[in-house]
Amino acid sequence: MPWNSRALQIYPVSTKNNTMRIIPFLAAPASTSTEAWVAALQAAMPEEKIIAFNELSEAAKASCKVAIVANPDPAQLQQLPQLEWVQSVWAGVDRLAADVAKTELKVVRLVDPQLARTMAEAVLTWTLYLHREIPSYAKQQKEKIWLGRPYVKAQHRTVSILGLGALGEAAAISLLQAGFNVCAWSSSAKSVSGIECFSGESTLTAMLAKTDILVCLLPLTPQTQGLINASFLAQLPKGASLINFARGAIVNDEDLLDALNQAHLSHAILDVFTLEPLPKSAWQWQHPQVTVLPHCSAPTDKGTASLIVAGNIERYRKTGELPQTVDMRRGY
Repeated sequence: MPWNSRALQIYPVSTKNNTMRIIPFLAAPASTSTEAWVAALQAAMPEEKIIAFNELSEAAKASCKVAIVANPDPAQLQQLPQLEWVQSVWAGVDRLAADVAKTELKVVRLVDPQLARTMAEAVLTWTLYLHREIPSYAKQQKEKIWLGRPYVKAQHRTVSILGLGALGEAAAISLLQAGFNVCAWSSSAKSVSGIECFSGESTLTAMLAKTDILVCLLPLTPQTQGLINASFLAQLPKGASLINFARGAIVNDEDLLDALNQAHLSHAILDVFTLEPLPKSAWQWQHPQVTVLPHCSAPTDKGTASLIVAGNIERYRKTGELPQTVDMRRGY
């Protein structure tokens, strides 16, 4: 059934050689990458016609059953009455899932090995930044202090990852290969060779107690919103550091500020924020123990993502079966 249960006739677009089916691309209103996405998607699936939403005719809006989206405006989705499912070009779909939670619309998130590799690279980069005490050396440079700091072997640092999905597993393996002692926590039990795995709420305290660097890669759900708060941070050893490459709303900003000011945490690397772009008045910009990144840890690769999306849609055209969809109860 279409997501709003209105049955309308399908209007294919005829060409000289075949009948092409229109697939709209919907992006956030302020997006500057719509044209690039349409071009990449079109190159990956020449048998389809990829059109930006604002260029759709009324007949096309009435016919499409699948759309490709990047944080779309929910009001635009409502203008596609036959829509059955949407393919997101992002791995994180918390906002989209919330927008369509009360409808029958199915959501497919992007699962791209290249994205996992990119995230693993970012996690390793910024873990090494903390491990080799770059923030301290940068501070010494400003103060013109010539002082070598004691070296700690990687195997004597414990890096713990919150979230052991595709991104978390790739990150954990990259850290393990770099010599770190690696732990990982997930809501359900998982096993990765060489990684000390924890699962369920009862085991989280034990993992946090041994953590030197905590990396958050959790999806944003009702259960994870505000998870990293004062009581959570207090379970980390004094001097631990935080890397958040997940979603800003998972961290309670005021509690994080307190933990930094009280020197319980030594540093926080933040790539995501509740409000983005981060307002110029935000405390994170100026705090000496915070590194601010502009949501750049793992950008989606348009080329590889478009090929994955094309494969999902081709299988749907041939079999009528949807790829794995987001569980709206879990939020991912």
